[in-house]
Amino acid sequence: MMGPDDVSDAPQEVKEEYLEKMMVAYDAAAADVEALKDQIEVLNRDIVDKEIEKEGLENLLANIRSEKDEMEVELAKARTAIPYLEDKLEKTSEMLRVEEARTGRIMDVAEEIHDREKAATAELGARDDWFQQHMQLFEDLNQAIETRRIMIDRAVTAAKELADQEDTFREMRESVIDAIKDKEEEVPEEEAVEEDED
Repeated sequence: MMGPDDVSDAPQEVKEEYLEKMMVAYDAAAADVEALKDQIEVLNRDIVDKEIEKEGLENLLANIRSEKDEMEVELAKARTAIPYLEDKLEKTSEMLRVEEARTGRIMDVAEEIHDREKAATAELGARDDWFQQHMQLFEDLNQAIETRRIMIDRAVTAAKELADQEDTFREMRESVIDAIKDKEEEVPEEEAVEEDED
């Protein structure tokens, strides 16, 4: 292969041919660089799209914001380090897969909570309906309890009055018994007096 030193001594036609080949090689390299830049721009747009999607879930994914920041740092490095771009993009894709998995789990939990809320609401509605349907029963039961309380109060009052009457009757009976005893004791004394007079 001809080097620069060989070209300096070569004829003019050879020099021009060598320069043309160098230009062709340079143009090819420049085209490759432009193609790589286009690819990088496409990848950067994809990364931006992914970031936009992530922003809609930030309030549910606060625990991975630090990871996102690290990913953005890695992406910034990838923009200036073309040889390592594919490796960095692979890591980014893996992180996005993890994020999507977490998002899926969060959505599953949210759906489960929503289902439980619906079930609880339905149960509360059924309880309210049952309460409304049995409202008269509760009112009757309260009335029966109040009636029972009144009857108990009356029974207690009557029992107390009866006890008072029994006490009064007992006192009267004891008084009569005492009077009879006193009378019986007076009769033998009178008879003894009469016998002494005879």
